[in-house]
Amino acid sequence: MRVYVPLTLSGLAEAYKTGELGPGPFAAYAVTPALREWYLSDDIEELEYAALNRAALASLRLIAIEPGVVRRRVVVAVDVPDGSAVPDPDRGLDPSSLGEVRVAAAVPLRKAAAVHVDADDAEADVSAAAAALGAADRGDDDAQFVVDGVEDHELLWFATQEIRNLVGLDG
Repeated sequence: MRVYVPLTLSGLAEAYKTGELGPGPFAAYAVTPALREWYLSDDIEELEYAALNRAALASLRLIAIEPGVVRRRVVVAVDVPDGSAVPDPDRGLDPSSLGEVRVAAAVPLRKAAAVHVDADDAEADVSAAAAALGAADRGDDDAQFVVDGVEDHELLWFATQEIRNLVGLDG
């Protein structure tokens, strides 16, 4: 099963240092029955893109609570054994948890398929969106517009061999 793990660049650096994503259990996003129902599509690529976007929003939330981190969203796509990532039954169809799963145990970073990261030019919009999240969650339409605007920045795809460079260990 492919899952999308939301991180920050400092979280990615830590995963690179330890060689694993985790410890478990940790949150990730995947194509779940609730996500399928919400998205109304049978196209697996569209559904995986929706799960990736849900993880990108979760990465934004991590950025919002960590003032010192680089303002770039990070999502690691990783394959885990079926059954090791399950939806939280207590969350049900809660709109904020669509696609969310709990991965039971740490996952070796070598299992990652790819890393998705914002480009440098997204940092100002990511920063503004992170600052607006609280107001957006309270129903402020203007703040929601700012949060939604960060989706105009497509996450860039990186091979796992590029993680070292992404976290600043090369050069």
